[in-house]
Amino acid sequence: MEKNTYKLVVLVGSVREGRFGPVVSSWVAEQAAAHGGFEVEVVDLAEVDLPLALPAASPKFAGADYPRPAGMARLTGALEGADAVLIVTPEYNHSYPASLKAAIDWHFTQWTAKPVGFVSYGGAAGGRHAVLHLENVLTELHAVTIRDGLSFPNYFTAWTDGRPDDPQAAGYAKTMFDQLVWWAGALKNARAAAPYPA
Repeated sequence: MEKNTYKLVVLVGSVREGRFGPVVSSWVAEQAAAHGGFEVEVVDLAEVDLPLALPAASPKFAGADYPRPAGMARLTGALEGADAVLIVTPEYNHSYPASLKAAIDWHFTQWTAKPVGFVSYGGAAGGRHAVLHLENVLTELHAVTIRDGLSFPNYFTAWTDGRPDDPQAAGYAKTMFDQLVWWAGALKNARAAAPYPA
């Protein structure tokens, strides 16, 4: 039987100078491609126009007429076409970066009834506080958050040459991708069968 593949968008959430996010995202995208269940697209928020000031109308009700900046078009198109999203986030002051909140808030239907996984990195907590907050926000947007993610505590001493030192990291990644594939297929079929009652 031919294996289905799904479009996975990997979001690089940090835009901070000297950020570690691209290192983590590169490794994660490599793992996703090796898994075989995905067509992978990496979107780096540092390359996206993300104003903090939002239009008066809600993207939920404005739909395709929502006035987004031209520099946001690639992000919007990627989220629109995604079967699943993987957010790579650091933890800043026990939460996630403003760049991610802006990217989320400029969209609504693009998240609806789609699975979202998380890869976090930080100090002792490994970014888990950021993920807990993101789970709350994305549930409000009717996304389905994946339980098994990846967390990298003390990343600044736990990676060598662009790869995590933990020999079990690739195994944890496979578990996460197996769950993302399952949900991507289930939710894609459900969206095709009937409109989601948001």
